[in-house]
Amino acid sequence: MAVFVLSLVLLLSSFSAIPFTYADSGMIGVNYGRIADNLPAPEKVVELLKTQGINRVKLYDTEKTVLTALANSGIKVVVSLPNENLASAAADQSYTDTWVQENIKKYIPATDIEAIAVGNEVFVDPRNTTTYLVPAMKNVQSSLVKFNLDKSIKISSPIALSALASSYPPSAGSFKPELIEPVIKPMLDLIRKTSSHLMVNAYPFFAYAANADKISLDYALFKDNAGNVDSGNGLKYNSLLDAQIDAVFAAMSAVGFNDVKLVVTETGWPSAGDENEIGAGSANAASYNGGLVKRVLTGNGTPLKPKEPLNVYLFALFNENQKTGPTSERNYGLFYPNENKVYDVSLSGKSTPVNDNKEKVVPVKPSHVGQTWCVANGKTTKEKLQEGLDYACGEGGADCRPIQPGATCYNPESLEAHASYAFNSYYQKNARGVGTCNFGGAAYVVSQPPKYGKCEFPTEH
Repeated sequence: MAVFVLSLVLLLSSFSAIPFTYADSGMIGVNYGRIADNLPAPEKVVELLKTQGINRVKLYDTEKTVLTALANSGIKVVVSLPNENLASAAADQSYTDTWVQENIKKYIPATDIEAIAVGNEVFVDPRNTTTYLVPAMKNVQSSLVKFNLDKSIKISSPIALSALASSYPPSAGSFKPELIEPVIKPMLDLIRKTSSHLMVNAYPFFAYAANADKISLDYALFKDNAGNVDSGNGLKYNSLLDAQIDAVFAAMSAVGFNDVKLVVTETGWPSAGDENEIGAGSANAASYNGGLVKRVLTGNGTPLKPKEPLNVYLFALFNENQKTGPTSERNYGLFYPNENKVYDVSLSGKSTPVNDNKEKVVPVKPSHVGQTWCVANGKTTKEKLQEGLDYACGEGGADCRPIQPGATCYNPESLEAHASYAFNSYYQKNARGVGTCNFGGAAYVVSQPPKYGKCEFPTEH
């Protein structure tokens, strides 16, 4: 992972700080989601971001402790007005005046807020908030103007690819007809007038998992592949993400907004998933995110917009243990809550090695690729750990003989080490099934072999 850290620091440090207009070589940011009960304090997260050379972050709210921690960090921030606030924001500009004053104006310039995401994937929000979106965006913009913040802070709203009626081939990209007049056109008009970018959440993983028999995994992971030629315009695509982005560009062009720029506000690949989530895994996640970063930093645009650099926010900074849905939802993080990396990402795309002696560094492929273990969350309470340990070794049927006094895994004699062994035994015994590594939030899955003294953790039963 040292190559990843050093390369990312060197490459990202070259980005210029232009509010929401991004440098020519493309921009990499990261989403800092917090649907978890075991994450580091915001101050520690900011230090983590800085040590990784990450200088742009997107938040899903305007949490006071997070915005305060980001002050004077040199990190540019995108904040969000959550979907549940859209109705109030649409109904009354005095609401957005207060919201901007309390959640934006109060923190700048110390916290470098460069954009506001008004809502998130609103068109698929089960609360039916679509009709509130454009009025809310207009009121937020008016409030920014009122406080003289509209030149430095842009507004937009992240859309999911499900907003498209057609995305294949990319040249046939089109928005769903029922969205065009009521919301797409007025939203794009506002984005154009304010010189902002359309925010798009794009996940090649979803397309691949649903069509693994038709889509090449290499095509989805930025690996060498034969590519696909768009039958509509003859352009050749070598990555699924490029094709998805160009489908959105084509859809915008079809409704008269060919000049609006785009930023990918979410994209990533899960390091673990359920059995039916084809392609989920740490090796593929490393390939996707590593390939994406190298792709972005080339400075090249998509086949349809070759002069428009790619700007993306990786999803996500941490695995989030309280997210609902399939296993993949809790496994998009680059980091575990203990700040260890979930997987190695090779960014050795440069011909000159980083080390001074110019010797070729040959990476050793770890033998544990694709394997996972279950370990204790050391930040939870002792009571939770003990309760989980008791269950695993009792009715859970885990093999806890190795952690008995005098046995091979008794040392180190700590609750966390013993609980980790028991949790992993239970997890492996149950075929690493969904929900078998939780224990009320006292455990989580890792893809690196756990190390507690000389104890070796089994990978199967």
